[in-house]
Amino acid sequence: MTIIPVALAERGYDIVIEDGVLARSGERLAAIARGRRMVIVADANVAGHLATLRDSLSAAGVANEAVTIAAGEGSKSWATLETLLDSLLALGIERGDHIVALGGGVIGDLVGFAAAILKRGCGFVQVPTTLLAQVDSSVGGKTGINTRAGKNLVGAFHQPALVLIDPQTLDTLPPREVRAGYAEVVKYGLIDDPEFFDWCEANVAALLAGDPAARTHAIARSVAAKARIVGEDERETSGRRALLNLGHTFGHALEAEAGYDGSLLHGEGVAAGMALAFAYSAEKGLCPPEDAARVAAHLRAAGLPDGLAATGISASGETLVGHMLHDKKREGGTLPFLLVRGIGATYLDRSVDLGDVAAFLNAQPR
Repeated sequence: MTIIPVALAERGYDIVIEDGVLARSGERLAAIARGRRMVIVADANVAGHLATLRDSLSAAGVANEAVTIAAGEGSKSWATLETLLDSLLALGIERGDHIVALGGGVIGDLVGFAAAILKRGCGFVQVPTTLLAQVDSSVGGKTGINTRAGKNLVGAFHQPALVLIDPQTLDTLPPREVRAGYAEVVKYGLIDDPEFFDWCEANVAALLAGDPAARTHAIARSVAAKARIVGEDERETSGRRALLNLGHTFGHALEAEAGYDGSLLHGEGVAAGMALAFAYSAEKGLCPPEDAARVAAHLRAAGLPDGLAATGISASGETLVGHMLHDKKREGGTLPFLLVRGIGATYLDRSVDLGDVAAFLNAQPR
């Protein structure tokens, strides 16, 4: 068992990483429930994990109920949020209760936002079952839904009371979903940990093949990095936490152009976005071209998009920049970009000319 604390004073919590912890979660969750029941919200893809969690809660004497929603990015919507809130209210949720989010990043974001606004704030627990959610979205308290204007534009910072990560849940995940989650793993090496990127290059095949030691190490290393950054900049006010968005400005634009229809997964968009961030930085003379080439080669080796052409998206640079203008991080008419001086040397630049970005994208192979 690995326990990583998120140091946020009275809002601090632990991230517990252990093979098989889902089946043993009842006792730990009982300490949080304090005699109250728990309501689990899960998506339709995790029925087996839901049964395991409910059995463990019942064995620990915790009364529990479940709400199931449709799987997929389409559930991060106003309509699903309203339906979920109505279901939780019908179950008589009280402010002192805890809601358990069981599933991938969509579930964690949606349930976290529902918990933030229900009764002006209920407790919740993250039990992520995808690699992407385990290493990224379940940690840090960012919650929200998508709107017609863009991704994650409505939401709240609302920290969980506990995060339980069982790497064995990845055994049931489709290989494409594991690869997409891996993009968020390698991101931590590219931000400020070149030694971890070296480890990723040496161990990506084992990790994607399900080697228990490799994936547990990758999860723990990633979570520790995110917990450290969140502890330094919980609400992304100093710029430190913004580093976690490497690849996301490009990636979210690609996701928006794809229409969130599943043809481009979030992690795939982030991978392409990181490759583009390195390529743009290299073009501007900020980053050694060999570093950009090395990153692209590694993403290809992981089965991830290594640039615009690999996503199948043919939109113009102007169209993609138009999506970027809806980015929630835009401030004072400028959009902060995460650029790089090399592997492990990411920095925030608020002076990037979007016309220049459009021209760069127009020059990319399609």
